[in-house]
Amino acid sequence: MMTNPLQVAKKDMRRRIRNILLEVPREGVISQSALATTKLFSLAEYRNAKRISVYLSMPHSEIATRGIVQDALKSGKEVFIPHIHRVDGASMQSNVSVMDMLSLNSLEEFESLNLDKWGIPTLSDDNIPNKLNCFGGYGVSAGSTKTPGDGAGLDLIVMPGMAFDADLRRLGHGKGYYDNFLSRYWKEMERSTGAPRMPFLGEIFYTC
Repeated sequence: MMTNPLQVAKKDMRRRIRNILLEVPREGVISQSALATTKLFSLAEYRNAKRISVYLSMPHSEIATRGIVQDALKSGKEVFIPHIHRVDGASMQSNVSVMDMLSLNSLEEFESLNLDKWGIPTLSDDNIPNKLNCFGGYGVSAGSTKTPGDGAGLDLIVMPGMAFDADLRRLGHGKGYYDNFLSRYWKEMERSTGAPRMPFLGEIFYTC
């Protein structure tokens, strides 16, 4: 099996960047998170958004999103957060797990989330079936029943990234969750509305 030079280069880049990010001091995480959050709040796309997706950050190596989630919920926005789950069948090509965006209903729920092995706040499996999916309907998208166009769509997605180049091309963590999600989002909106519109993508990151 031939090795893809681009994939090898990306893997090496991720390794080197991961080591750099781990060296960012706690004070740097706090100050850069505050700057990124303030910048996001200044955007009309954020202020006008009614339905947003926000990643929940690790305790290190990522811009902290706690303040974004808190502000969005206090402002009355509908907030959706990532939930990664395994799927059966070949409908998702070679992926064995996919990411959905499920509703986060309140500040109280946010504060009560348990941490996963990476320190990321995570929805309880018991609550998943009752969670509104950004694609419409409830629970995870694979195998769920959805009403086309009913409660579907997002206005803004706040995305993480390990690194960005000068043209803001994103290097993710390598799992392809966001690439897969955005592709599915386009197809689902096209199917359900006939006139797909992609949400505004807000990518926040450290400067080193």
